Parts: sequence; C-alpha cells; structure tokens
Amino acid sequence: MSETLKGVYSAVATPFDTNEALDEQGLRSLVSRTIDGGVHGLVPCGSTGEFAALTQGERKQVLEIVLDETRNRVPVIAQTGATSTREAIELSKHAEEAGADAIMVVAPYYEPFSIAEVKTYYRDIAGSVGIPVMAYNLPAATGVNLTPKILGELVKEVPNVKYVKDTSGDFTAAAELIHEFGNDISVFVGWDTLFLAALFEGAAGSVIGAANVVPKELVAVYDAVQAGRLEEAHFLWSKLFPIMDSFVSGGYNAGIKGALELIGHSAGPQRSPGQDMDEERRTILSKHLAAL
Repeated sequence: MSETLKGVYSAVATPFDTNEALDEQGLRSLVSRTIDGGVHGLVPCGSTGEFAALTQGERKQVLEIVLDETRNRVPVIAQTGATSTREAIELSKHAEEAGADAIMVVAPYYEPFSIAEVKTYYRDIAGSVGIPVMAYNLPAATGVNLTPKILGELVKEVPNVKYVKDTSGDFTAAAELIHEFGNDISVFVGWDTLFLAALFEGAAGSVIGAANVVPKELVAVYDAVQAGRLEEAHFLWSKLFPIMDSFVSGGYNAGIKGALELIGHSAGPQRSPGQDMDEERRTILSKHLAAL
C-alpha cells in the first residue's frame, strides 16, 4: 500500500495468557475484530502494545502475526524504536522485509540524549529503510520533547520522515505542527481526549489505543468530521469522551485491557510489574461503556 496514511489507527494491545506469555490467538482475534470495526490501520508494538516489556524476538513475532492476520486489508505501521540505534535499525529492517507499510519510531528513552543525538538516531534509522517513517513524540516516557521546531528541522533533513504521532498532550504544539508544517508532514495526535479537537484542527488522524475497545465509534466520529457533519461528530464524541477521559486518568494500558475484559474481549493481564486497574476505576469505566 502506497497511499498517504490517514484515519484511525489502532495502537494494538498485546494479549498475554495468565502466565504472561504471548497469546497468539488472542492477538489474531483482536486484529480481526479491530479491522472489522473499520479502523484505517494498525500499529503493533507501540506503548499500548507494551513493547518495552517484550523481547526483540517477541516484537518481531507480534509484527509477523499482525501482518499475517491483516492480510493487506489495512496498512500496518511497526513501532521499532529502541534504546539503541543498532536495535532500532534491526527491528526496522525486519519490519520492512516482513511487509510493514511504514515504521513508527519512538525517541530514544532512559538516557538523557541531546537533540543532536536524537536527530542522528532518527537519521540513521530512517536511512536504513525505504519505507516511510513516523516520528513518535512521547515526552512523558522518553524525557525528550520533539517540539514543532525540532520536527520541522527533522523533516527537512530526513526525507522519508513523513508522519508524526504527537502524544505530548500539548494541543498548542499539535496545532502548530498541523498549521506550520502540515505541507511537509502528516500529523497524528495520540492523546485520547484530544481526538475530536485534533480532527477539527486538521490532523490526518490518530494512533490511539482506545481503538482496541471502541473502533466503530471512533471511526464514526472520524467519518462525520471528514464529511463535514460537525454537529453529528460532536454528538458522537460526547458519548465517547467519558471513556477517553477514563483511559487517560490512570494507568493507560490497565484501562485498555480492563475495558477489553469488560466488553468480553479479554486481552489478558499486563506484563509485570503492570497490574489490573482498581475496582473503583473498573466500576466507573463499566458505567461509561454500558452507557455507550
């Protein structure tokens, strides 16, 4: 698939069994259900996919399963960022060879790298593949904030950086990316509660973990915005917003996996030390899902 990527992309959760081993059948079922829900693409091994808790071999296995189950029905973007450029390049080359349509690369994390080092990281990874690259800005986890200025420079220096997922939660920065650099880069906003606002502002779409749980509903909002039915979009979003707010009001992955269990599509537990959401939060989320 060579078309410009846009729309609702599910940040695919990684199902585990009770022993925290990869649940292949659970992953296949989740992929099929999400595609049937109308999403425009899938992003495995991202933050919602608990990539930091996976081995390199498991990350490759997850991508291969997702690609096999997807069967070219929608584009697949593999998250290949790592703590070292060497590992990220190996994962990126594997993704391209396996058939991924693009890679998403989170900024290097743990070590406090300089902006020059971060740019070199992206330049080296992007230069190792021939498919498009989505820069992933998640400053709360990485300690590196890819500001609009930095991303604007990066796009000019590295031609195949075509997309950005901004999960900073800073809507001012997202709007600046859309309006100042929108001709050079397609902006996906990854903060759940900003989904509608970002689409109104002109974002290309969203890479969003909530699509594991409510894919049809998110796609309905996206379609209404694209068709100019803004009142309808706002009405649909008003039903979804309490769920989105619940997801970002605590441990995110605990919320996604808890919600999947509540709707009868369990993806198992998080990998330790991740825990299930507490009963108070479960009760609130159950109420919002039932209302939807």
